[in-house]
Amino acid sequence: METLQTPDNTALRFVSLGDELEHYPTLVFLHGWTANVREWLPFATPLSEHFHTLCWDARGHGGHLYDPQIQMDIGTMADDLDLLLEHHSSGKAVLIGHSMGALTGWEYIRRHGTDKLAGFCIIDQSPKLVTDETWRLGIYGDFNQQYNQGFLQRLDEDFAEAVLELVANGLNPRSRENYQANSHGFQQMREYLQQLPGPLLRDCWRSLSSQDYRDLLPSIDVPCLQIYGDSSQFYSQELAQWVFQQLPDSRLLTYEKADHSPHLWHKDRFVYDLKQFCLGLGR
Repeated sequence: METLQTPDNTALRFVSLGDELEHYPTLVFLHGWTANVREWLPFATPLSEHFHTLCWDARGHGGHLYDPQIQMDIGTMADDLDLLLEHHSSGKAVLIGHSMGALTGWEYIRRHGTDKLAGFCIIDQSPKLVTDETWRLGIYGDFNQQYNQGFLQRLDEDFAEAVLELVANGLNPRSRENYQANSHGFQQMREYLQQLPGPLLRDCWRSLSSQDYRDLLPSIDVPCLQIYGDSSQFYSQELAQWVFQQLPDSRLLTYEKADHSPHLWHKDRFVYDLKQFCLGLGR
């Protein structure tokens, strides 16, 4: 992995694959909360035959040693992304953001605009996680501020189990059943989550869950590709349609029998869809 030093002396680690090509954008893969660069390598590797690709470990993620006092807010992550683009993408880029990665992309656009972007792929995310009486398209459709405060407290008590409960207690019955059965997959996730820096990622969640990008969507002036799962643990199909209607230039794809990570359920289809989207953008 390569390293880029930020102004607050945090080491950003990333993988760069493929060569920059004159007429095609750089593809920048942004992972979800608690995930890491390995989420994207199975996709960036084949796509690097056609594009320059960048995959990072967002600050606080990836199992690296971090100063426990580092800033873990979404704004700082967006500034990190701008630094990465400035140093490692000579032309325009396509952001591919899953979950937290989509929020990072929206925050980047809010802070830095779209001058460096050719497009944006948004994967199964809401512009506002927390629900209220005027917004029912966040997590579960009923994840209000009180629910979120309880989740933050639960993260302090048992970080790994709190994350698993968030996945299990949502809209996907299969996830709930697998959690209750303590399936091998949930056991593996628990072991992985127990190794992560809980306090840093709790602070990250606090920042993520306080954001609202609804007013930003109509101003995004680059082509977007939306990919949502029809069985997401967190979001309804109504959300996907709402986001589609807000974006000036977007294509919406719904992956069948796929949860909050539709790209993992349909790997070949995702690579094809993303490749076609990016080839159509040029530079």
